[in-house]
Formats: sequence, C-alpha cells, structure tokens
Amino acid sequence: MDLQKFAEGFSATTAVISVEKKPQEGYGRICIAAGNQRFIDLVEGRLISGTTGAAHSRFIPGSDYDKYLARDPGFEDICFRAALQKKTMYTYIYLNRVGMWFNVIVMPLEQEDEGVCYCTYTMEPCDLTDMDFSSMQSLKTSSDVLRTCIKLHDTNDFRQTMVEIIKDIRHICNAEVCTIMLTDSGTGTCSVLATDIADDSRIKRVTQFSNFYDIAVSWIKMIGEKDCLIIKNDKDMQYVSMINYPWYLTLVEANVQSVVMFPLRYNNEILGFIWATNFDTRETMRIKETLELTTFFISSEIASYRLMERLEHISYSDLLTGVSNRNAMNNRISGIIAGEEKLAVPYGVVFADLNGLKGLNDSRGHSAGDLLLKKSALLLQESFPGSEIYRAGGDEFMVIVQGCGRDSFMGLVAALKEQTGSPEGVSFAVGSYYTEEDCDIRKAMHIADEDMYKNKEEYYERYPERRNR
Repeated sequence: MDLQKFAEGFSATTAVISVEKKPQEGYGRICIAAGNQRFIDLVEGRLISGTTGAAHSRFIPGSDYDKYLARDPGFEDICFRAALQKKTMYTYIYLNRVGMWFNVIVMPLEQEDEGVCYCTYTMEPCDLTDMDFSSMQSLKTSSDVLRTCIKLHDTNDFRQTMVEIIKDIRHICNAEVCTIMLTDSGTGTCSVLATDIADDSRIKRVTQFSNFYDIAVSWIKMIGEKDCLIIKNDKDMQYVSMINYPWYLTLVEANVQSVVMFPLRYNNEILGFIWATNFDTRETMRIKETLELTTFFISSEIASYRLMERLEHISYSDLLTGVSNRNAMNNRISGIIAGEEKLAVPYGVVFADLNGLKGLNDSRGHSAGDLLLKKSALLLQESFPGSEIYRAGGDEFMVIVQGCGRDSFMGLVAALKEQTGSPEGVSFAVGSYYTEEDCDIRKAMHIADEDMYKNKEEYYERYPERRNR
C-alpha cells in the first residue's frame, strides 16, 4: 500500500502512524509513516509546542513521532491499541497552543510489515458544545462527566463540592489517591484544594516533600502544551527518569507506580493540577477521556471561584492598610448577631483610635498620614497575631481576639498601651472589653468604645496641646 497516497485521500488532518510490535503485547518505536498536507502544515508550523525536534522541522516520513509532536504516553497508548490490538479509538483532546478542542479518530489498518503495524490518526476541530458524549468510549464516561458538571453548577459551597468531586474521580479511576492542587506563581506556593485517599493507601503524598512547589514547577515544564501526563508502566517511568530525575526520585520514594495528571488551565494560565495516583491502568483511555473533559469544567469553575475571592478581598479589605474594612466588620457583626457566624468564648474586643492623624495630614500632607495608618495597622497585626483586625473608620481600628485567657488578653492590651502611649510615632487611645460568657457583641463593642474614649481623655490631660490636632 502506498501510505502517502492513502493519507492524502483524507480531507481532515490525517497521518498514518506505524507502531513497532514487541513481545508480550508491548510496543517499540512509534513513527509518522505518512501525512496529508493538512497534517504536514500542522507539524511543520509547530502549532503544537513541546516537541523535541528543531523548530519548523521539515516533515520526513518514517520519523519518530516525537520529532514533531510532544512525547505523550497517552498518544502512544491509543496508537498501540489501534495498530496492534486492532481497536477503533475515538476521543477528544484539547490543544492549548491553538486553544481548540479536537475530536480524534484512530483506526487500525490491516497492513503489517515485518512486525510493524499501522493505524490512521485523524483529528478535526470541534466546539465543546457540539460534542456527542454518546460517542465516547463508554456511556459510563458520559455519565461521569455529566455528574461532575451538575455538581459544579448546583452548589453553594465550592470547596465542599470539590471534595465530593475528587472523591468521585478517585473511584472512577480506581486510584489510591486523587488530588486537586492549586499553584500561585506570584507567591511561589501550592495549596491542596481537595484530596481523597484510599483507607489502605501507603503513598507518601507530594505535600510531604519539602520541595513540592519546585516539583509542581517541573510538571509545568514537563507537560508543556500537552493536555496531560500519563505514567502507566515501567517504560513511562524510565522516560520520567530521563527528563525529570528529581521528580522520578520522589515517585520511587512515594511508592508510586502510575499517575495520570492534567494541568488546570484557564486562558493560558495554569491554575494548578489534578491527578490520580496508582490508578487502574487497564482503563487508561476511559480515565483519560473522563478527566480530559471534567478538568475543562473544573478549571473554569476554579477560575470563577478565584475571581470571586479577589472581588471579595477587594470588597472586604482596606486597600490602604491591608486589614479588613468597615464593610467586612459590619457583615461580621451582623452575622454574629443573627447567629449565622460563631464567636468563640472567651473573647475580647479592642478599640484603638489613632491620635494625631488630622494634625499630621494638615502639617505634612495626606501621604504622611497614609504612612502612619499603614504603620498603625502593622503594629496591631504584630500586637494581636491571628486576630480579626478591622479599620472601622478613618483613624479608628477594632480588634476581636478569640480563645484567649483573661491574663493573656489584658497583657496584650497593656503592652499596646505602653507602646503607643507617647505622642511620638504611632499613638493610640485604647479601650477594651473581655468576657468569658456569651455576651452580646454589641454590648462588648459599646463598653470597649467607652473605655477607649476614657483613655483618649487621659491622653489629652497628659498632652493638652494636642487636643485639637
């Protein structure tokens, strides 16, 4: 058969893939035996990044596939199943570089040349809304994806829903551990959004490694523009050892035999990763197909959740000092009064009114006053670590301290008074109230406010020249 002429008979982007047969149902080299013009334009134009070959390499029939396409165990798996096991494979992939979904059909060819088998690999762009879920590898995949979408769009508790979804995904994958981890490149940190672990699991999880943010960064480089990373056998593990040895060492130490991992991408930004560890490798394609689509929806919801968090932060934060603003304070107090929010007993309330702000603004300008406010908020954060701190007004702050003993609380208040009693630098008039009973928060605030005004009068008695400043 003339493979090149055969490939040119397809109107869609198509290649003929050759797969070398190995003993015990294994496979060796996977090459692109031929490709029609649309496929050649695709690989020569480098629309898919992460390749190992030179940029804009000329297509040479019979070359190893990873000269033109990113090395991908998932791609190898479907070509192996089609060419050697003679199964017709149908799936969807998302190519981040072109920002499009493609449906992919991989069909076996009867031709075999001295232990080399063949299949066609055809891909067509499609819209997510036009996908025919009933044409997936199994109806179970369709129902799993649909169930996830329903949960994502029918929740008032995002985090709890993610916990439920990750538990579902672990069972779908029949995996030991399944995790969603978010990354923040700005702060260089990672955080686990949700995880589910089998009762008998002995895997050492990635968060138990001190360098797990560096590990996550290495995943970004390793995955590149591919839609996922699959490690299902020793051959894949050897590949990891060659290109990412530090991660390979952690996998061995953690007792990991298999991993399927997807980056959580949204608008070309990686929000984090979702992965299943020690999954059922017999169901690799079904698991990949399920996670491929659910990850798309999860990424969108995480992006929306992060946006809402940022908006809430802006809405409830004092942009000058970084502490919570009056709006946040009012909502918190209203929630406590209505019984919608808890306030741990014992607790204490502190009012701190900044002395001399008006005079500083008048004499040295508002930039100097703003700097004093920033220093004041920082001092309160240092004085009451872990407590709720609000900027209640222009020069007034309120602090709620929960679960603190009377002596400790009074000691913190006394230290603040001593540190800020002088007119130099940050000077506060401080009032407080402490209770070991379930006292009405409004009463506590009223008493603390009155105590603060008494302290302010004492301040003016010591420094009468500052009364109108």
